[in-house]
Amino acid sequence: MKETLKQKIFIRASAHEIYEALMDSELHTKFTGKKAHISRNIGGKYTTYEGYCIGTNIDLMPDKKIVQSWHALDWPDGYYSRVTFALEEKEGGTELTFTQDNLEPDDVKSKAEGWEEFYWQPLKRMLEKG
Repeated sequence: MKETLKQKIFIRASAHEIYEALMDSELHTKFTGKKAHISRNIGGKYTTYEGYCIGTNIDLMPDKKIVQSWHALDWPDGYYSRVTFALEEKEGGTELTFTQDNLEPDDVKSKAEGWEEFYWQPLKRMLEKG
């Protein structure tokens, strides 16, 4: 039985700033410190972390939502999960609701820690002011 990871992160930045950081190759490279090439089109491909993560954009709603297939190079060939970044502006910033489905039960904890360490913390460092 596959499991779903769900995280909520509050970032003191606009939904537009977060969307751009996740979808713009240069900004993504800047906050992760690893090269990214990201298509801004539905059906377009992306690679992040210098090719470690690859996938396709499934749905894009600028400043609102990003849905992508997601594959790590150390996963079996053809095995993908789906990630969703949903953005909702709130007072003082934006709530990012993140989900990743199709995970092995024993992989959920390490993925949760990885997203926190490699995405949410550096994204906050880059975007939050003061």
